[in-house]
Amino acid sequence: MTNNDLVPGFNDERDDSLKITLEKVEGVDNCLMVILNGYIDTYNSVFFQKQVNKIVSTGFINLIFSCANLNYVSSTGIGSFTAFLKLVKPKQGDIVLLNIQPKVYEVFQLLGFCQFFNIKDNLNDALAFFKGESVVVEIETFPKVFNCPVCSRKLKATKSGRFRCSDCKSILAIDQSGHVFLG
Repeated sequence: MTNNDLVPGFNDERDDSLKITLEKVEGVDNCLMVILNGYIDTYNSVFFQKQVNKIVSTGFINLIFSCANLNYVSSTGIGSFTAFLKLVKPKQGDIVLLNIQPKVYEVFQLLGFCQFFNIKDNLNDALAFFKGESVVVEIETFPKVFNCPVCSRKLKATKSGRFRCSDCKSILAIDQSGHVFLG
């Protein structure tokens, strides 16, 4: 099924800096996976908002934004996600941000938006959220292997706290749930 099959006219507009692919999500009413590839900044956020408005006007009000290939989001981009939340909530919809890269997560965290968004690490958790199911959280967060948000070096943390990257010497912090950010 193509983007235009799911949302008529979706591919009429394009932006080389942000590729958007749509996938129908089975098992959740009016749910669509919005796969983002590229970046969202001041210059392409209007395009991004137009495309998501097309999705919502077609009746998809439960949106999962797959962010694994989203390598940058400016504060304007985060504003777009906030606008989508305001768009779908009155229609009894919601959004989930899936597989956010550490450097993008850090922007959400620095701007204080992590508490407003449902951020999940895998599709099963996202689907469970929409179905109202409780997700069993693994208590064993540590040791955690992750990539430095600055230089991408693979690092290992044995507990939460602050430490320095062995390669780029950036000061990092990791919270109790295993989220990494510049510290």
